[in-house]
Amino acid sequence: MLPVVPSVIGYVFPNELHVTWTVMIVLYPYITGLVAGAFIVSSLYHIFGRESLRPIARFALVSSLAFLLFAPLPLLLHLGRPERAFNILITPSKTSAMAGFGIIYLTYLVIVVIEVWLTLREDMVHLAESRTGFARLFYRTLTLFDTTIDEKTKAFDHKVAKFLAALGIPVACFLHGYVGFLFGSIKANPWWSTPLMFVIFLLSAIVSGIAVLVFLFYFVSWLRKVPIDRACVGTLASFLWGFMIVDVTLELLEVLSIAYQQTREWEPLQFLILHKLFFTYVVVQLLLCSLVPFLFLAFNAIAKPREKLSNVLVFSSAVLLLVQVISMRWNVVIGGQLLSKSFRGYTTYVPGLWNKEGLVVAAVVFIVPFILLRFVDGVISLFPADTPLGAWWARRAAGKTPAVPAPFGT
Repeated sequence: MLPVVPSVIGYVFPNELHVTWTVMIVLYPYITGLVAGAFIVSSLYHIFGRESLRPIARFALVSSLAFLLFAPLPLLLHLGRPERAFNILITPSKTSAMAGFGIIYLTYLVIVVIEVWLTLREDMVHLAESRTGFARLFYRTLTLFDTTIDEKTKAFDHKVAKFLAALGIPVACFLHGYVGFLFGSIKANPWWSTPLMFVIFLLSAIVSGIAVLVFLFYFVSWLRKVPIDRACVGTLASFLWGFMIVDVTLELLEVLSIAYQQTREWEPLQFLILHKLFFTYVVVQLLLCSLVPFLFLAFNAIAKPREKLSNVLVFSSAVLLLVQVISMRWNVVIGGQLLSKSFRGYTTYVPGLWNKEGLVVAAVVFIVPFILLRFVDGVISLFPADTPLGAWWARRAAGKTPAVPAPFGT
């Protein structure tokens, strides 16, 4: 079957006719953004002492690990010879940004795995002591056969976990910020070549990480028929609103600075924004998924509506901001490739459905970390025992789980 030739406007170089970096390269920075954002939420409790985030701190940390494990998968699916990806670690180059990513990724993975283990170790020890047979062996294996729990071990675990959380913050920023560095360093592409790209990618990562935690916190609470922790959700909504304002402002300043300078790149970029990317950039990213969440979160913070309305506003804002960030990734990755380096032409890209980098495969890759997160929560509670979600886990372990979910917002 012959490949479909995309529609072209103006003059496009032959090697720019087809978009090379497709859906998987859009999904990759999106998943790494969830990693960094979720880890920073966890660190707000462990490092900065935001006590209101305690109910979701462990869940955020494990969520960061779940997304981190599958972050390289879109890149591997994009490669023609994925087994060669290990060459960047076996024979690294000091001048290779991708080799640097491999080192940062492994460093961050080790940090998060150890911090998760230390954070959950006490619960794993209690489960090992309360189980019998294979379950007892399973939990003892998770504890590395060290079931010592006293004040000294608790203090040591807490001290090391806090140190790793502090160390993980800059590593998480480097992990996701380097993606913006990769795009921003490509000088031949005016849509990418801006020093703000690094900062925008990082801030949007924090926004998406907080948004996915808000979404999951509401979803799990609804599914388990437990009341919403208003203090936790209120703090998350406040941080989501603040980071969203800074992120969207920088995104607009990036475009406005190019427009104000009126350089030779502005005319083709203006056509790109107002025609090729009008729906995904102007309508979806800016109007629907930036302005609407801003108004919802502002109303929620200022007017202090009733609980049910507040839940709807915060939950809707989280969903819209998740779409906003994926739209931003699409507009940057795909949009930057629609403009020819001749500045005189544009190509078109329509994603496939069932091919290796199609929408179905991308959806599966995105869903798998959530499945892993659900599996881990089935093994050990990801919420403190003195919170409604943690108490639900204990009731389920005792065979007393309610069978019917509660209506949303109650």
